[in-house]
Amino acid sequence: MSTEITYRDYLAEENLPHFWCPGCGYGVIVRGIATSLAELKLPKNKVVVVSGIGCWGKADDYLSTNTMHGTHGRALAFATGIKAARPELTVIAIMGDGDTANIGGNHFIHAARRNLDITAIVANNYCYGMTGGQFSATTPAGKRSSTTVAGNAECGFDLCRLADVAGANYVARTTVYHVRQIPQMITEAISKPGFSMVEVLSTCPTFYGRLNGMASPIEMLKWIREYCVTIEKFEEMTAEERAGRLAIGRFIDQGRPDFMTEYVRLNGNDQIAWESLLA
Repeated sequence: MSTEITYRDYLAEENLPHFWCPGCGYGVIVRGIATSLAELKLPKNKVVVVSGIGCWGKADDYLSTNTMHGTHGRALAFATGIKAARPELTVIAIMGDGDTANIGGNHFIHAARRNLDITAIVANNYCYGMTGGQFSATTPAGKRSSTTVAGNAECGFDLCRLADVAGANYVARTTVYHVRQIPQMITEAISKPGFSMVEVLSTCPTFYGRLNGMASPIEMLKWIREYCVTIEKFEEMTAEERAGRLAIGRFIDQGRPDFMTEYVRLNGNDQIAWESLLA
């Protein structure tokens, strides 16, 4: 009988099939997370996955690690508390674009600034899928949603740039089209001390796709293939060529000491200092 650890060991298969729409990319991301955990051989009782609200907020239902389902936009706040109280745990916050950049925006920039050892996995489908396809803080300018039927008049956040300037130690972006990159980047993010973020651009044919001329999953995947270019190629483009394109790859990989390391150092390099903080 094989004892090899696989991604299936980290899935709550009793909760499958998932509830997401046909063509949604979220199942691909869940498999990427589970594959990464299997590659790292992390004990399930030492991993905590914290979620927020929305379509992607359901993802914790399909993972067999410790999980916590939080409120909208507060996944990083709960994750911060868990990591501070139990620093030996691997803490992963899974958030949608609304969770991250709208109601959770302040938590996001301060989590990156604080640099506590948390991994944020952001599933970005450019809309609020669960509540009817409203535009979010990442919806590109000019794109349609159920609440911007003539086109979005605002500019969307570039979450990777935002995490970079806020101070994150590791920042990367991939897509559900680039399937193999997802577990690779998540593994790197979890292994990196300090705050790490992996953004995964995902498909939403039900709302974002249908409202923007891509009603089928295949059309959305073809769009992602054309829409995304590597960081290296993106940097070689002119401003005109960059319009309407998105860079993917590893943006930041730095070695700033994580919060716990810095706190202990400033308080006499004594673990008692950390324990006193938690008292």
